[in-house]
Amino acid sequence: MKTENTVWHEQHISKEQRAALKKQTPCLLWYTGLSGSGKSTVANAVDALLFKLGCHSYLLDGDNVRHGLNGDLGFSDEERIENIRRISEVAKLFIDAGLIVSTAFISPFASDRALAKEKLASGEFIEVFIDTPISICEQRDPKGLYKKARAGEIKDFTGIDSSYDVPQAPQIHVKTAEQSIEQCAQQIVNHLIAQGFIPASCIEQLEG
Repeated sequence: MKTENTVWHEQHISKEQRAALKKQTPCLLWYTGLSGSGKSTVANAVDALLFKLGCHSYLLDGDNVRHGLNGDLGFSDEERIENIRRISEVAKLFIDAGLIVSTAFISPFASDRALAKEKLASGEFIEVFIDTPISICEQRDPKGLYKKARAGEIKDFTGIDSSYDVPQAPQIHVKTAEQSIEQCAQQIVNHLIAQGFIPASCIEQLEG
């Protein structure tokens, strides 16, 4: 709830000035997909590539954020919505700082992803659908969560007893069952290059 006694304070340094200093165009890579789909793994691989290119980036991982900022939230529909609302606001701050930001969250509801997009300027939101069949996610089950969900030990688990809204028109469609992590990461970085978020000088430096 917003208070009536707060006023937006304009800062002397603009987002555009901060981005120019970093010689890049800020954007938000919003990774979405089922648990075990490979969101965090791919996002980390992309972040490593961006670092190698000399880009200024940061990864907000779903589990890590729940250890601090969102540590008071559970996994009911209402709490998932609040989880995404908070991370959307944090991501916007990172965008204002001129960074290339990644968020790796299941973010199961299309309406929440749309709200996150609305908070940013046109073109800054890049939906990355990590499209992995649930059968493969269950085979991987790196945290043993599917096993617990099937046994009824975990409630409101996405893909089992809580719904997932499949992205209808993601800017980047990644299939981890058909590509290596390295190939998936390169696909995403190639998109950033093609769309001009990463300057050509960085690419030339890497190739040199």
